[in-house]
Amino acid sequence: MVLLVTVAVVLAGLAAVATAELGVAMMRRQCAQTAADAAALAGVEGGRTAAVRLAVANHGQLEAFGRDGWTVTVTARCGRATARATASNGP
Repeated sequence: MVLLVTVAVVLAGLAAVATAELGVAMMRRQCAQTAADAAALAGVEGGRTAAVRLAVANHGQLEAFGRDGWTVTVTARCGRATARATASNGP
């Protein structure tokens, strides 16, 4: 009986750790997407400098910045998570 309870407690602990890790990964992914979205929108009007500033303001780091005419594409990172976003002010 004690062995069964011990196994159940260990499995519950492992499930809790796995759930916490998944939650952290999801938060990092959302952070990266928010930073990328904000940086892309800022980059349309303010260029790379504004994109960097907005990525950092949203707890991220700008990894890549590209402009093709009216369209800006950026990649941002939060921890190990990265996200890409595109914004445009043209037709």
